[in-house]
Amino acid sequence: MFRKFAAAAFAAALIFAPHAEACTGIRLIAVDGGVVPGRTLEFGFDLKSDVIVIPKGTTIVGSTPNGSHGIYYTTKYGMLGANAVGLPVIIDGINDQGLYVGIFYFPGYASYPDASEENAARAMAPHEYANWILGNFATIDEVKSHFDKVVLVPVVVEAIKQAPPVHFVIHDRSGKSVVIEPVDKTLKIHDNPLGVMSNAPAFDWHMTNLRNYINLTATNVPPVDLDHLKLAQFGQGSGMHGLPGDFTPPSRLVRAVAFSQAALPSKTAPEAVLQAFHILNAFDIPIGAVREDHAGTVDTDYTLWTSAADLKNLKWYFKTYNDQSIRVVDLAAAIAAAKGKPKFIKMDSQQPVQDISTEVQ
Repeated sequence: MFRKFAAAAFAAALIFAPHAEACTGIRLIAVDGGVVPGRTLEFGFDLKSDVIVIPKGTTIVGSTPNGSHGIYYTTKYGMLGANAVGLPVIIDGINDQGLYVGIFYFPGYASYPDASEENAARAMAPHEYANWILGNFATIDEVKSHFDKVVLVPVVVEAIKQAPPVHFVIHDRSGKSVVIEPVDKTLKIHDNPLGVMSNAPAFDWHMTNLRNYINLTATNVPPVDLDHLKLAQFGQGSGMHGLPGDFTPPSRLVRAVAFSQAALPSKTAPEAVLQAFHILNAFDIPIGAVREDHAGTVDTDYTLWTSAADLKNLKWYFKTYNDQSIRVVDLAAAIAAAKGKPKFIKMDSQQPVQDISTEVQ
């Protein structure tokens, strides 16, 4: 069975963790129909993420607050993606049907029902939900029909005195997208036509907030005449004047919409992957730019890794803080190499720097 003390490992790893609130997600659709979701992952310390490969037919057991077993299920589909702190869970990844799930932090708004004897057979920890989605469903329509058939119970992390507050964005290879949020102790689902994601507040609030920015355009503003005085913009980018540039979740979501909607369509999904990384560079947080003081100890969120997924060709791409080279994991090849058992692929590496001084032509 595929359960390695998930709740205990998660708690131990977060003993000194601040709240991470800065992840950003986008989605691009190529001319060839390829759907490419991408995101950044920010946290206040290194989560030691690796790629986890989970073949179909893997038995998974959900966690509960008292350490007893929750839901049992066997995965119908193979899947892979990034994990965190050694856990056997995917926090961002895809399955072999072209479904994608990303977990994003949702502080101050996530709430979970209490675990009970009545819901134990359907229970799992919030950070285990992506595994269940990827292991059981192929399309957004299937997710909509089944997303609330399980119960996310508050597996408490003692260091932060709460269950990790998270919500979820899901895309399929047709381009459909939804956001699922645990609000008022129940799972609520929202259609996500723009394919974007951020953190708190709730997703419907973010969609309403977009109305404050309907003046934004990728096209430069033309000159205006004021009583025979002609005023022209100083330079490029005047159409985006007023675009919020800070790192708060509302501002990042507005930028995610602006940049992903302004992107010129790539011809193919692999080209869209590269375009997604370029867009996501605009959300990269360097160490020191976002800080929080915890009783005299300064914590700083930074971008641990950035990922993009090709749902047409079933490939998951990533780059890390320590290595900005883009690397790719082909799902079919990784599943074959795993030989029927869950396996890991190391993500951490050091940035290569190529000396081309003598390549004079």
